[in-house]
This record gives sequence, C-alpha cells and structure tokens, in this order.
Amino acid sequence: MAARSVWQDVPRVRVRQFAALAGDGLPALAQDILHEIRREFPGLPVVLDESGEPIALIGIRRALEHFVEHLTGGTDGPSIHPEVFQDFGRGEVLQGRSLDSLQAIYRLGVRLAWRRLAEIGQKVEIPTPAMYELVEVGFEYLDGLVAQSVRGYAEAVARQAGERLRLQRKLMELLLTDHREDPADALAERAARIGWQLPSQVAVAVLLRPAREAVAPAVGHDVLLDMESEQPRMVVPEPDAAGRSELLRRATAGWSGAIGPPVPLAEAAKSLHWAETAVRLMERGLLPSGQVMHCTEHTEALVLLPPEELVEDLARRRLAPLTACGPAHGRRLAKTLLAWLETRGGAPEVAARLGVHPQTVRYRLRQIRELWGSDVDDPDRRFELELVLRAQRLRGDLQDF
Repeated sequence: MAARSVWQDVPRVRVRQFAALAGDGLPALAQDILHEIRREFPGLPVVLDESGEPIALIGIRRALEHFVEHLTGGTDGPSIHPEVFQDFGRGEVLQGRSLDSLQAIYRLGVRLAWRRLAEIGQKVEIPTPAMYELVEVGFEYLDGLVAQSVRGYAEAVARQAGERLRLQRKLMELLLTDHREDPADALAERAARIGWQLPSQVAVAVLLRPAREAVAPAVGHDVLLDMESEQPRMVVPEPDAAGRSELLRRATAGWSGAIGPPVPLAEAAKSLHWAETAVRLMERGLLPSGQVMHCTEHTEALVLLPPEELVEDLARRRLAPLTACGPAHGRRLAKTLLAWLETRGGAPEVAARLGVHPQTVRYRLRQIRELWGSDVDDPDRRFELELVLRAQRLRGDLQDF
C-alpha cells in the first residue's frame, strides 16, 4: 500500500465507530459464517478444542478480530497468527482432501464478512473509495491465511510421506528376508499400515544409479521402492499383469539394473537373489547395461556365469586336450566343437553356423575326435563340454577369427 491511502483520510472518529460496531458483531458474524460453511460443505468434520468449542469457529473469530483490530491503525495489513490456519492445512491432509475445498471455504467466509462490513461502513458513512481500499486489504489478508494453510498442508504431506517411506522400508525389509517361518501375519500387518494390498506374486529389482543425484523412477504407487540403499531396490506386485512391463520400462528409463523372476510373495528373497546376481554380472560387463533387464531373458548367463570356480575347474579338465594346440588354433577348435554340439549336424550345418568352408569343418572335426576320442560320444561328457564352452562364449573367451 502507498504511504498515504484513502482509508487514512477517513476521520478517525468514523474509523473508531466502524471498528466498534464491527467488533461488537464479531461473535455473531463468526457463528453465521460457520453456519453457512456447514450448509455449503455438509461433509466438513467438526473438530472441537479442549473446551468443546469448534476449532473452525475459533479460527474464524480470530481472523476477524485481528483484521478489525488493525482498522484503527490504517490499512498497512493486519498481522497473521499462523497456528490455527496451519492446523487447518494439516487437517486437510489428515482427512485425505486437497486444499481446494479449504480455499473455497476461506473465500466464502470473506464474502460473508465483507457484506457485514459493507453494511457497517454505510451506516457510519465511510466513503466508498475507502471501503474499496478495505476490500483490497481484506483479500491480501486472505492470501496470507491461505499461505499459512498451504504451509501447514505441505508440512503434513512431507511428514506423512516420510512416515510412509519408513513403514515401506520396514515392510520391504521383512519381505526380502529369507524366512524359515511363515511371515504372512507380519506382512499383512505392515502392508495394511501403508495401504499396500498383498499380491500373490512379486518380482524384485535392483537398480544402479545413473548419478548420485538421480531422480527416483516414477513407478506406480503400488510398487515398493527403497531409494535409501546404495543400490535401490524395488518390489513389483503382480509382475505379469497386463501392461506392467511397459510401465516399468518407461518409469526406469535412464536407469540400469535387473528385475528378478516372478515368485510367490513369501519367496521374494529368491527373486532378489537373482536380481543381485544379474547386477553383479552387469557391473563386470558380462551382461548388457543401460536399461533395467529381466533376469528371465538371460537365464543361460545367470546359470553358467556365477559358479565361476566350479565351471573353471570343469573347463580345465574337459578342455585339457586343447593345451597341446596353440591359443588361436585351440579357440578355433573350441568354437567348432561348440557349434557341432549345439547343432549335432554334419559339416555343412556347422560350416554355415561358423561361416567357413565345409571342408575346413571336416578337418577340424577329425582333429576334435583325435583329441577327445570316445568322450565326444558320451552324453554326459558332451553335456559338460557344451556347458563350459557356452560359459566361455558368454564371457567373450571365444572370439571370431
């Protein structure tokens, strides 16, 4: 407001008359406003203070009192006592409502109050320009009340969100623990506290942060997400539901990680195990990164690569005949042997798979039979040979020549 206003030019005696009449009528005006609010918003809960008086009535009366008290001091803006109006904002959160209805209530209250003040202004002959100025101050005052309610609302939302995250982490901790006893009752109790419906199946994902400050994936409300871990974890309910995979793909764009196989709810720890295994292979460069992959699409790698010591020991024993060959020729023979084991075809089929001449394949197959002898006809030995050679291919040990 300017240093000098129209309201300040009103004779002080009229201002005092105006304030006295307005003050005398405040209790009745507050009651009328509350009555009209209840009529317009019948679902509004009635919350009482310790003395049994409606808290809403107290807030209305205080707001009017603070406004009227400042009329005699000019229109430089009445002070706002925030506690009650912040509580109103917090109450909207607890009742599960948005601030839209509260702001509508405030506007209704201001409209009713202004009608009464306009009547008083006319009675004591307050000039119309001064009353218009008073309206502007009234709406500025309303903005301040709304701002306090917004603050209370935001604080309550943050507190509620923090509590939900804490309870969600507790639920995930219980869910992802490998239990010997059935935790169904405990799971149901913790899930109910955050409104999470227990699914029949889940898949657990482990994520790799693209950056320390990366924004959390925008997963659905029913997906449990723990961003506090060094490697964030995610519990996906009913992972085979229609559209679920596509929604997760969009939500995790820009992230790397792995989603474990779908398992019954009580076996969520098993899905986590495979997701963690896949992420370790991803970090070693043995599985592709740049997206959140599904473990079920990389079963061969997950079965053959983790038991590294066992497979390496088997490889030393089963591929021992190749030690007599040079490194390059040994890899050619190993690759040819794998192609033959996978196709069980003749030289033309193996040659087509390797992209070489059939005669070259025949030559190599003769060498293979000389090196391994009857082992290549034994089903168990053939299985072991194929297993170790597939593992070497997954690790990139069998290169094209």
